[in-house]
Amino acid sequence: MMPRGAGACPVRTVSLPPHTHLRHAGAVVARIGEGRHDWPTRVAVPRHIPDIAGYPPMSPLLRPFCLMLAALAPVVGGLPVAWAAPAPAPAVSFDRAPFGATDDGHAVEQFTLRNAHGVTVRFMTYGATITAIETPDRHGDMRDVVLGFPTLSGYTHDSARGGLFFGAIIGRYANRLARGTFSLHGHTYHVAITAPPNALHGGKKGFDKQVWTFEGEQTDAHGASVTLGLISPDGDQGFPGTLHVHVTYRLDDANTLGVHYTATTDRPTVLNLTNHSYFNLAGEGSGSIENHILRINADTFTPTDATSIPLGPIASVAGTPMDFRTAHRIGDHLRDNDPQIMYARGYDQNWIINTPAGTTPRLAAQISDPASGRMMEVWTTQPGLQVYTSNSLDGAYAGVSGRAYRQTDAVAFEAEHFPDSPNHPDFPTTELRPGQTFDHTTLFHFGISATKAP
Repeated sequence: MMPRGAGACPVRTVSLPPHTHLRHAGAVVARIGEGRHDWPTRVAVPRHIPDIAGYPPMSPLLRPFCLMLAALAPVVGGLPVAWAAPAPAPAVSFDRAPFGATDDGHAVEQFTLRNAHGVTVRFMTYGATITAIETPDRHGDMRDVVLGFPTLSGYTHDSARGGLFFGAIIGRYANRLARGTFSLHGHTYHVAITAPPNALHGGKKGFDKQVWTFEGEQTDAHGASVTLGLISPDGDQGFPGTLHVHVTYRLDDANTLGVHYTATTDRPTVLNLTNHSYFNLAGEGSGSIENHILRINADTFTPTDATSIPLGPIASVAGTPMDFRTAHRIGDHLRDNDPQIMYARGYDQNWIINTPAGTTPRLAAQISDPASGRMMEVWTTQPGLQVYTSNSLDGAYAGVSGRAYRQTDAVAFEAEHFPDSPNHPDFPTTELRPGQTFDHTTLFHFGISATKAP
């Protein structure tokens, strides 16, 4: 047996940082995991391997063997590399696949982001729509916690026909415009009436019914993101100005889904963007969310008339069914004999988030399902939060589970500006001018509640 180090060919093991390229003795070696660059593109073998200070002299019998190693291995610091560690797996994986085509022939793609905890988010280019969010319960069992359809036709036909807006990006103007009319700098504009007598969620063909463009994907040490874009031409659905909109979905290794909106215009216009996902933390198709526990970080809300248009003055939530400052069951006051509840047949109101809107997201709401242990926090830079208990679902449409969706089977958290803001000068403005950038972020953070169902 050869004594350790007695004339052996010296070998040093190194680990390479990401995207490191090695150049020594004529060798050019790409780091492991870089696709077609996995193999060296040029390797020049030295004519001889000299004895190395600090190591025993090489045996003449081993010199050919060392020459062979020099030909096969990259070289670092004068020593052949025996092994280079591959890069660690990304914190969040990314996948892209076809998801059918619209009736007019536009191809639609679906994207999947998945982190190491198993949290998975799927969304598509049609409507920039979130189609699934899978999260674990307290036992580690995964369930999809948003309502949706298994195929594209469910969104292009059922959701569109029923005015459901499942998971979609809403624009140009999320929520309602009274009588479909607003004025801006002396001009009056008209948007199609889609929820008589008002315009709802941007007109007949809002952003939820358009195919967005894939603009890019980014992965870093803590997450991955995908950006989708849309150009809305001047006059689209009655709104002025050519609008360039970008929405970025990002999932990180802390189980947070971020939705980042930016937009610019070439003419003064109004803009109100949101996402319209319907959440059920017990799982899609599991029934009512009345036992979910909800807290809303809001002392005030905007009361509405019977058509869901704000009456004008801001009101305190104290003493009303809108008081969720202390967490309680959604169902506790869902059927109260209160005009606001009766108008909407449940909750469909705008809460004014306590902390003033700014560039940093602040907590808007917390919701949990005691049975499964799943919980979610909503953080946003937007001034308002429209909470909607899926009051229009009537069993006419079945989702991914095959079960019919009914009233109160989910709750939507629409972080946005207030309803009908262009017609209420005292509300935060929704005007966007040339040279300005609409820039807002909403975060959905998923976790496990320590509170168990009784």
